[in-house]
Amino acid sequence: MAEKSSLHVALFPWLAFGHIIPYLELSKFILQKGHKVTFISTPRNIHRLPKIPPDLASSITFLKIPLPQVEGLPQNAEATLDVRTQDIPFLKKAYDGLEPDLTHFLENSLPDWIVHDFCAYWLPPIATKLGISKAFFSILSASSIVFFGPSDFAVNGTDPRKKAEDFKAPPKWVPFQTKVAYKSHEINWIMGAGQVNESGISDMYRYGTVAKGSDVIFVRHCYEFEGQWLNLLHELEQKPVIPVGLMPPKMEEGSSHDNSESWVLMKEWLDGQERASVVYIAFGSEVSLSQQELSELALGLELSKVPFFWCLRKPPGSTEFSSFELPNGFEERIRGRGFVWKSWAPQLKILSHESIGGFLTHCGWSSSIEGLMFGHPLIMLPFVIDTGLVARVLEDKQVGVEVLRNEQDGSYTRNSVADSVRLVMVENSGKVYREKAKEICGIFGDRDLHDGYIRKLIVYLENNGRRKSG
Repeated sequence: MAEKSSLHVALFPWLAFGHIIPYLELSKFILQKGHKVTFISTPRNIHRLPKIPPDLASSITFLKIPLPQVEGLPQNAEATLDVRTQDIPFLKKAYDGLEPDLTHFLENSLPDWIVHDFCAYWLPPIATKLGISKAFFSILSASSIVFFGPSDFAVNGTDPRKKAEDFKAPPKWVPFQTKVAYKSHEINWIMGAGQVNESGISDMYRYGTVAKGSDVIFVRHCYEFEGQWLNLLHELEQKPVIPVGLMPPKMEEGSSHDNSESWVLMKEWLDGQERASVVYIAFGSEVSLSQQELSELALGLELSKVPFFWCLRKPPGSTEFSSFELPNGFEERIRGRGFVWKSWAPQLKILSHESIGGFLTHCGWSSSIEGLMFGHPLIMLPFVIDTGLVARVLEDKQVGVEVLRNEQDGSYTRNSVADSVRLVMVENSGKVYREKAKEICGIFGDRDLHDGYIRKLIVYLENNGRRKSG
């Protein structure tokens, strides 16, 4: 039997590391199966990527397309973590400026597949014209995509939900029981996503055009966890929906962080704590807390009396911690019981440490997967985009609790933080969350299961690429 010829797959993620890293992980899986990859982003983002394992490095090409200067976008800003939330539309406008160079690459290289993100609404017609197969890889959970509605609604502006109230209930097209809906204080985002922003295009139009224009939708989801959402997504879109599994990340053995001074310091502190006694706090790279939110969170952790490790990063778009003010005397008062780290931290290594017993998270889908693959119950404080929807699913599964907030403005108090932390970490009545998280770890942390999804995905790519369908 003739050996299968290797594919050339191009990947083009949106300029956010919460998107770029899952795309890079998918690239590695494709490389491991003997195929070639071109990974496309901007120079500074490619420079910031983790290193590719040496045995795969010869089969991947990093295509650096300079990001055009756009008025309103800070100098050298190439990712969402480089800009304030309100400046992200300017980043989208600059991203749209990558179209000529990307088109030039596609015309000259004619890859078998282009795997693209929600933002590049202009890309599917270009790929179609060149006969290149196109896959939309969504890093969101299937339940979030279904909540946003069929792509036709987004493209044609025909979503029947017009008022804020309409988003506070599960959509009519969901035929099963669910609590997936926005709370009052979260609705501004979804209402805004349908409006044209400074980039000249609404986020919903971008998403709808990309989903509608792709040949297939890849989703970071699996049938073993809430599989009914995958079936429903397929029904709504009337095209193949391929789950890529949950892609639980692997810890890179022998990485440069293993013996770094900072990790030695962190590990020393973690080693000194009781087993499963520490709550780890991190909100990803794109959540920006207000001063009040930061202060109440800090005072709540203090009030809880639970040991904690807090990865407190500077707000997106800022260069230093000047906009951060921890409560007066806080760091002195919690010394020994709490550890505040004001820089990047190796999240997987921390979560895998035996002293960690819970995870206070913003509920990004990637972070939620990382916490649950180690069986940690979640204390959930969602802030942006679909994180509230993820929190509703996970709370329904009893793998964690949401911090109680004011329904209208989303504010929370130190007491609500302390109560949630204590419930999940130490109280008898929180035992159910600890047990359910351990149970679900059997799905989220099952590498064989998720590798099986990747194998099926690669077979799909091999059987449906440009040369097969052309």
